[in-house]
Amino acid sequence: MIYLHIPFCKQKCSYCNFHFSTSLNFKEEMVAALKKEVFLRKDEPQDKNLKSLYFGGGTPSILKVDELKSIIDEVLKYFSFNEDIEITLEANPDDLDQPFLKELAQTEINRLSIGTQSFFNEDLMLMNRAHNAGEAESSIKRAQDFGFENISIDLIYGSPTSNFEIWKENLNKTIALQVPHVSSYALTVEPKTALNQWIKQHKIPAPKEAEQNREFYYMSEFLKDHGFDHYEISNFGKPGFHSKHNSAYWKSHEYLGIGPSAHSYNGSNERSWNIANNKLYIDSLVQNKVPKETEILSEADQFNEMIMIGLRTVWGVDLKVLNERFSEQVLAHLHKEIQFKLEEGILIIENSHLKIPEKHWFMADGIASDLFMVN
Repeated sequence: MIYLHIPFCKQKCSYCNFHFSTSLNFKEEMVAALKKEVFLRKDEPQDKNLKSLYFGGGTPSILKVDELKSIIDEVLKYFSFNEDIEITLEANPDDLDQPFLKELAQTEINRLSIGTQSFFNEDLMLMNRAHNAGEAESSIKRAQDFGFENISIDLIYGSPTSNFEIWKENLNKTIALQVPHVSSYALTVEPKTALNQWIKQHKIPAPKEAEQNREFYYMSEFLKDHGFDHYEISNFGKPGFHSKHNSAYWKSHEYLGIGPSAHSYNGSNERSWNIANNKLYIDSLVQNKVPKETEILSEADQFNEMIMIGLRTVWGVDLKVLNERFSEQVLAHLHKEIQFKLEEGILIIENSHLKIPEKHWFMADGIASDLFMVN
């Protein structure tokens, strides 16, 4: 599978620390550089039949449809598309007007991941989103009108501007709009963000973990009651609408990351990442050089990553795969570390898979980190 990072946004969201630029001065050069990187790295993936192509960002919907199409055409020069390939475009609601959607519906893109975040203006203003509550709703309806059925929306819970009743209304609206997939995250305070600065200056209160915990578990039960599978801590999908792209990440499949700051993984012991600087990225590709760094993962690194990612999912970590892949030392470490948690019911083993019961999912990252090996 291939991930394409489009590093442009109209404005900076208050909570975001991803790599992007609000200047579009080098947009054409960036598109050319992305296509050049696809060409230069076409031989890296072992599987040339793609099951997923994902435009992430940033805000990929800031590109024109013909620019998106030109990137897809470049990928098709070197890769084939599986007959049921999932091609996702992350999009902001304010970009999804009728002309854009009409053109987009003529491309191979068949899934939209819409950055809704909330259906309430007060939340959106705090987050410094470019859209308003009306656009949050109308963009979904328009996308459906143009034939996009495979739609995911992002929702953020635990905002200081929100409360439990508002959160329930966000979920009710999601169901009313017949959206088949939801990715939902607690509002987190990242360093070097406007949100972090506002909290330090006591302009707004910090998110409260107890409230986020309550909203998380309500969401889980509510969405399951309406036909969704809670298949990863932050992801809910109706049958047939689970994200193929993210599921492949969580199952440690190989992927190729194209674009500034994008990461790649060979499915085994090698990870690489591109430079997080638009101008330097473009300049390097002009010279036919991929500006990336590569890391060879130690056995401990590989183990820790499989534990961290796998325990966030409903299917857990396959113990048979661990037994085949890792040394006796690693397996002995795991056996020792899980005993108490198994006795306490914090971990369970089902069908040779190590899992965290869903009632403990809000603590999953902490539980997983307790099992880590230290180099």
